[in-house]
This record gives sequence, C-alpha cells and structure tokens, in this order.
Amino acid sequence: MTATGSSLSARAWLALGTVYIVWGSTYLGIALAGETIPPVFAAGVRFLLAGALMGAFVLARRGRDPFRVGRSELASAALVGVLLLGANALLFVAERRVPIGLASLLIASVPLWIVLMRTVTGDRPSRVALAGVGTGFVGIAVLVRPTAAASLLGILLVLGSALVWATGSFASSKLPLPEDPFVATTLQMLSGGALLLPLGLAFPGAESLDPTTWSWRSLVGLTYLVLIGSLVGYTAYVWLLGNLPISTVATYAYVNPVVAILLGVIFLDESVSWQILVGAAVVLVSVALVIRSEAERVREPFAE
Repeated sequence: MTATGSSLSARAWLALGTVYIVWGSTYLGIALAGETIPPVFAAGVRFLLAGALMGAFVLARRGRDPFRVGRSELASAALVGVLLLGANALLFVAERRVPIGLASLLIASVPLWIVLMRTVTGDRPSRVALAGVGTGFVGIAVLVRPTAAASLLGILLVLGSALVWATGSFASSKLPLPEDPFVATTLQMLSGGALLLPLGLAFPGAESLDPTTWSWRSLVGLTYLVLIGSLVGYTAYVWLLGNLPISTVATYAYVNPVVAILLGVIFLDESVSWQILVGAAVVLVSVALVIRSEAERVREPFAE
C-alpha cells in the first residue's frame, strides 16, 4: 500500500529526506575523494566495497537463493553496472574541473536524455514531456559555458556522464534483470567496480596510488560514498519505490542539485553566478515537468 504526497508517514519522510540529502551530498564526497586519490581508482574501490557489503547483507539475511539468477540476468546486470558505474567514474574525473553545484545540475538532465532515447526508439512520450525536454536542453545550453571555475573539457565529461547514465537506465528497462533490487544492485556494483579498479590502477593520472599520500579529506569522502552514499542511500531508495508513488520518489532528481549547490558553497567556497541560477531554474523546472508526465513510465535504477 503506497502513501500519497499529502499523507506521508514519518518513516516515508525519513526515507525521502535521506535520499534527498545523501544523494545530493555524494557530489561533495566525490570531490573530496578525488582531491588526492586517483579518481577512476576511487570509483572502483567505492563500488567494489559497497557491492561486497550489500552482497554480504543479502547473504546474511536470506542466504544464497536470491543470487541464483540466470545467465541472461547476470549478463544484463553486468552490462547495466558497467554503464551506470562507468558514468559515475566520468563524474569523478569531471569534478576535478567542474564545481559540484554545476555538475549536479548537468546530471539532473538524465530524465531528459531518457525521454529523448524513448522517442528515438519509437516510443511516444506525452507532449508535456517533450516540451520539458526541449526546455531542459535550453537550460543546459545556458549552463554549458566555460568559466574560470569550470573548463569545457570538464563540462563535456559531466554531460558524457549524464548521457552514459541515461543509457544504462534506459537499457535496464529493456533487459532481464534479477527481480530482487538488492541482488541486481550488488551485481551491478561488483561488475562496474571490477572494471573500474584495474583501469584506475593502470591509468592513475597525476595522483599517487600510495595510500600514505592520500589526505584525510579524501579518505573521509571515499568512506562516506561507500557506507552512506551507496548503502544507506540505496536502501532508502528501494524502500521508497515499494511504498510511495514513483512521482514522489523521483523528486530527488530536482532536490539533489539544491543540496549539492549548498554544500559546494559551504564546504568548497564555490560561488553561484547568475548563469547558474538561470540555467538551474530552467533545467529543474523542465525535469519536474518530465517526471510528472512520465511518472508511471520512467524509473531510474541505482542513482549516484
């Protein structure tokens, strides 16, 4: 039995608030982790550890049976995991060049890309959704302008991250995934992490792989991403999907950037320009339109 927006229980508000704050704060965690830890390596460590912990939790609670999945389900989970977590690795790299507030706004365009993909593949979204997509890309155009704080390469990497994330989300709606969302996410995180970790070891970039050179800020950021961002945030998200309308749950897509912008100002001394404010208003309004009109048709798996 699901709750409506006007009669949310205390538990529902707690779970919703958790997703709002935790997933909004992961942008700060990524920025901190990437300060001294090689970004792709950090992404690989994050998801391997989170996947192992989530898998251990499922095993302890329900044994091995939930993991008895077919080859097609296993392959699909691996493919989606590589896409979604590869997108997250791109964000790790991009946040070295882009303020987290701006990055979160560009990532908020994911629902717009998904609707565009559905249109290209023959689906027929509503006119409101298409209008929201058109308006949203106008907002993105406002945001996509290099500044002293954001390079063109960094902005393109964030847009690439959003596009790859949308591709993984779209593919997950077409592929046979394990029915248990915790099992599906465990397999996705382990698959993505298993790809990212060796890549991070092979191409560390300018950062050192020597743990003694990593700052306490980076270690705190990485620990937060594993324990809070991946485990607590996703557990709350799964509970919400089973207890609230998807239109209510999906509001995280336009609350997370607000949280990220505030944290960037408070902890990283980021500034908020008129360009960002105007672009943010256009993008977030358009995302709200798309989510409302597509509430029963678009569901994003495992978020950032």
